[in-house]
Amino acid sequence: MNPARREPLLWLQLLGLAALPLEALALLLVLAGSDPGLFPGFERVLAWALGALAPAVLFWRLPPDLWSLLLVQVPLRGRRPDQLRLSALQTALPLKLVAASGSLLLLPLLWWSDAAAGMAWAWSPLNNSPRLVGLLVALPLLTLMLWHWQQLVQVLWLLSRSSEQVEQTLPLTQSQAAQQRLNLGLPLLLLPPLDLREPEPATAPQVEVEPEIAVETLPEDPNTEEPTAEPSEAPTDAPEDTAPEPGSAVVVVDAAVAVEPEQPTEQHEGADLDAEIAEGDELPGGSPQGHGGQADGPGGGEGEP
Repeated sequence: MNPARREPLLWLQLLGLAALPLEALALLLVLAGSDPGLFPGFERVLAWALGALAPAVLFWRLPPDLWSLLLVQVPLRGRRPDQLRLSALQTALPLKLVAASGSLLLLPLLWWSDAAAGMAWAWSPLNNSPRLVGLLVALPLLTLMLWHWQQLVQVLWLLSRSSEQVEQTLPLTQSQAAQQRLNLGLPLLLLPPLDLREPEPATAPQVEVEPEIAVETLPEDPNTEEPTAEPSEAPTDAPEDTAPEPGSAVVVVDAAVAVEPEQPTEQHEGADLDAEIAEGDELPGGSPQGHGGQADGPGGGEGEP
């Protein structure tokens, strides 16, 4: 960054843009206080030569100090190296030519103000004063306007310089600054440099993307059986002291699995066998039927003698 942009006093010098129109209005009011003399053209040129041309020659030899505001200035011992480097750049020839051209612009301004001063006669602070008084008061106004013009041109020149050019310039010494610059004002002005930081380039926010983990799925085996839910406990709503009747099948029904009734027990088989034996005793001859056997004798049921 150019060191000139960090100096608050240089930015204050830009107030000359607002001061110049006010000073031109004051010049008009001063010249309106008296009537023009016998030779108004000669009077105007003479006033311009004393109030603008002579100061322009002085400013060519001794440029106005950058760190001076006419009434106050930065003391020589309190100046920083950057301030002394900027003071060394005031000797550039293009800068001095542009600054001296301000005196040429003041001649037409003075001529027009003196010619049109009659319109502001009622508002002039020097109403009904001699012509010489009006011209003498106009001289410092012309010099002040040239001072502000010079300071304004110098500040704009220094603000447009690159930082490399300023760094390569050798700074003035305190004795050189006192002898080669026009230092006006009391050495009471001490201002810290401005803290101007260059804006950082805007960067897009970085979004962290988590890597995706690939999960391999194994093919399903058709031979594997799916796990079945375990049967829940059967509700025990019936009383515990009730016992099943003999000869009846007990069927336990679960909420998930139905159990088929069991086959008849051995007690049923034994009861049927007793009934068949009882029927065999009722046959004639009183001999029970066998599974395939008959009586030994021809009588088929007679006993031994």
